[in-house]
Amino acid sequence: MTIRTGYWKIATDLPSSFRYAFQGIRYGLSSQRNFRIHCLLGTLTLVLSFWLELSRSETSILVLTIASVLILELINTSIEAVVDLAIGPKFHPLAKIAKDCAAAAVVIASISALVIAFLVLFPPLLVQLGF
Repeated sequence: MTIRTGYWKIATDLPSSFRYAFQGIRYGLSSQRNFRIHCLLGTLTLVLSFWLELSRSETSILVLTIASVLILELINTSIEAVVDLAIGPKFHPLAKIAKDCAAAAVVIASISALVIAFLVLFPPLLVQLGF
């Protein structure tokens, strides 16, 4: 058995660790439609929160909620990649469970993010619009 050099790399310093992390974000943005949608909606939510002049606490809740959805989307992508790597093009019921549950985690986080956004943004938005 031959050992392939450069097949995978371990970050030897902090800048390398960040570079690898940003490569993961770049991959998510370039290849995952849902990640791009979540980024867009998260950005719009934050712009709206600044326009509505929400408190730091309310804005912090929104930031944490948005980050949770984005994190879970990247974890979902990671799980899908590892499962595909492990089983290849074959079907396996456990692979389906892993992928479906990871996707379900994103859906649950997304729904809760919508509820939180509604609860935090809707009252001041009504005031801003004069209702």
